Amino acid sequence: MATARTAARTDVIIDVLQDAFAPLMRADPAAFRAKYRKMARDPLAFYRGSACLFYCDVTGEQDQWADQGADRIWIHGDLHVENFGTYLNSDGRLIFDVNDFDEAYVGRFTWDLQRFAASLALLGWQKALPEDAIRKLIARYGRSYLAQVNHYTGTDDDEEFEIRLDTAHGPVLTALESARSMRRADLLDDVTSIQRGTRKFIEDGTTRRLSRTERSKVVTAFRGYLETIPESKRFDRALFYELRDVVGKSGFGIGSAGLPAYNVLVEGYSQALDNDVVLSMKQANIPAVSRFVDTAEVDAYFEHEGHRTAVSQRALQVHTDPLLGHTSIDGVGYVVSEVSPYEVDLDWSEINEPEDMRKVVDLLGRATAKIHCASDEDSHQDLVDFQVEEAIAASLEGRRNDFVTWLCDWGIDYAVRVRDDHALFVDAFREGRVGIAAT
Repeated sequence: MATARTAARTDVIIDVLQDAFAPLMRADPAAFRAKYRKMARDPLAFYRGSACLFYCDVTGEQDQWADQGADRIWIHGDLHVENFGTYLNSDGRLIFDVNDFDEAYVGRFTWDLQRFAASLALLGWQKALPEDAIRKLIARYGRSYLAQVNHYTGTDDDEEFEIRLDTAHGPVLTALESARSMRRADLLDDVTSIQRGTRKFIEDGTTRRLSRTERSKVVTAFRGYLETIPESKRFDRALFYELRDVVGKSGFGIGSAGLPAYNVLVEGYSQALDNDVVLSMKQANIPAVSRFVDTAEVDAYFEHEGHRTAVSQRALQVHTDPLLGHTSIDGVGYVVSEVSPYEVDLDWSEINEPEDMRKVVDLLGRATAKIHCASDEDSHQDLVDFQVEEAIAASLEGRRNDFVTWLCDWGIDYAVRVRDDHALFVDAFREGRVGIAAT
C-alpha cells in the first residue's frame, strides 16, 4: 500500500525524469519506451539510466569532504561499475580505463566516488553478497583511489600510470586480451558492404539513408568537425578524412536514447578496404549534474554541448582518441569520435566472488583517480587550472579513514534507496505516469 512518503518520492522520480527527458521523449517515443523497459529490468539498470535523479539527491546534501578546490574539478558525471573498458589510445597502446564521457562536467570529486560506490553496492546485492562484503569492496575502492591520488602528488609525470596488457590482471587483463584480438576488418564487415570497389554502410534496422537536404547538413558538419581536431593529432595523410558514406544511426544504449546520431565512413589509413574508419557523430546531451548546479560560468565557456563533451574528455583522459572532436547541426552540438573495434567493456557476469571483485575494484579505484588527476596533452582548458591531486589531498588531510567509512555507509544506504526507487519507477511506468505509456 502506498504511503504519503512513497507517493511523494514517486512524484520526485516522475518530475525529475520528465524535466530531464521530456524533449527527447517527444522526439522519439519508441526509443524512450525501450530505454524505460531496460531501466525497469533491475535496480542497477534503473540507476544507470537515472543519473539526473542521483544529482537531484546529492546536490542537496551537505558535503564535508570536498573543499580546498576539490569541489570544482572535472568529474566523469556518470561513474558506475559498467562504465569501464578498453580503448586504443593515440599512442597506439591498448588501455583499460573509464569510458563514456557524455555526462562529464565540473563538480565535487566526491560525486564520482559516491555514484560508483552505490553502483558497486547494487552489483553486490544482485550477486547476493552480504553487506559486510559489499562494505569491504567499497572501502577497497576508496583506499585504492586515495593511494593513486598520493602517487600523483609525488610525481610530475601524470602519464606514468596506465592499466595495460603488461600491468593488468584478472578480468581486466581478459578484457584487454579480448580487445587485442579484435580486427578493424571485422567491424567494417559487420556494418558495411563492398559496392563497386568501395565500402558503403549496410542498411538495417539501426540505420537509415538521408534525404539530400539532411545529408548536405551532415557533410557540412563533418567539415566543421575536422577543424576541431587538435593539430598534434591530425593525420598528415591526404586521403585519411575523405568521406565515403553517411547514414542516420539509432540503437544506442540506455544513456543515449532519443539523441539523433549519424555514422560517417572515411577513407582511413590507406586506400586498402580494410583500413576505412567509422566515426560516430552523435548529438551531445545536457549533462545530468548541470540541471542542479549553477552553470553560468561553465555554459559560457563552451560553444555547445558537443564542445563541452570533447573538451571534458580531453581533461579526463590521457592520450584521447585522435579522432575526437565536435561540430554542430542547426545550432545543436554534436560530439564526434571513432567507432573503435578495440573497445571491450568490463564483463561482470563471471566476476562473482568477493576475492575476484576485490582485485578488480583495486584497479577501478586507481583508474578513477587517474581521470581526476591526469589529462591529455591537448587539454588546453583553464576552467580547472590547478593540481587536482593536491586539492583532494588537502581536502582529506588527517581524515582519510573517516572519509572511507563515510563512503561505505553512503553507498550502501543509497543503494537501498535505489532499490526502492526502482520499484516505484516500475509501478509509475506501468501506470503510464512517466510521460510515456508502457504499452
